[in-house]
Amino acid sequence: MPVRRVPVALSIAGSDSGGGAGIQADLKAFARAGVHGTTAITAITVQNTVAVSAVQAVDPKIIIGQIRAVAEDLGVDAIKIGMLGDVTTIEAVAQALDELPPTTPIVHDPVMIAESGARLLALEAVAALRALIVARATVITPNLAEARVLADDDDALDGIELVRSLHALGARNVVVTGGHRAAATDLFFDGQTLTELAGERHPDGAAHGSGCTHSATLAARLALGDDPLAAARQARAVASAAVADGLRELGTGAGPVDVFGLGRQE
Repeated sequence: MPVRRVPVALSIAGSDSGGGAGIQADLKAFARAGVHGTTAITAITVQNTVAVSAVQAVDPKIIIGQIRAVAEDLGVDAIKIGMLGDVTTIEAVAQALDELPPTTPIVHDPVMIAESGARLLALEAVAALRALIVARATVITPNLAEARVLADDDDALDGIELVRSLHALGARNVVVTGGHRAAATDLFFDGQTLTELAGERHPDGAAHGSGCTHSATLAARLALGDDPLAAARQARAVASAAVADGLRELGTGAGPVDVFGLGRQE
């Protein structure tokens, strides 16, 4: 009997030395979903549960080389893009994406602010992010604050007006995650229909890495063959459970999500 090929998902994102977010969270989410995880590291952060104290961007040639190396040997069934940091990094990732099959699903979590409050995307890079990454994404997954920045509206824009503004930037599907909305409801928009993905809020959980877990799970489900809405439903459920199981006892700041339920294992 032939061995089934396990789908390959590629995370293009920053490294979190505390293991809660970034590529570390993405690899755990990929494994949880049943796909093989690969990475192209865009930045190295000096980070724990309390703060991000330093960030070192990776040389653009190394970023492009990592993506090429994975694609040439393993193939890429879906991509999750997280922290990009600056214009130079965004341009390098866009160049590498141009070399991949245009049908490759791309999920972009437009990381701007860390859970600790540290800025992870330069303000002057937002326009490049819109034009070079958001415009080619299969799905974008901003939280409410990130969505308003992308839509160039820092006021009270939400609901159908917000997702329409984001869809107009070129992404084929939009998910505004519910963690920072008044109701813990994700908004999914495919250009025609707005679908609310309801779920519980877990104030006693730990949320560091929740956005990374959500977007990586969504990408993994696309690699497995789900349509975007089905993938978004799975991502909502997995990320919510990971927050509920979050490891609050680790560190003295925002604890990491627990996608494997490690805290419940004996």
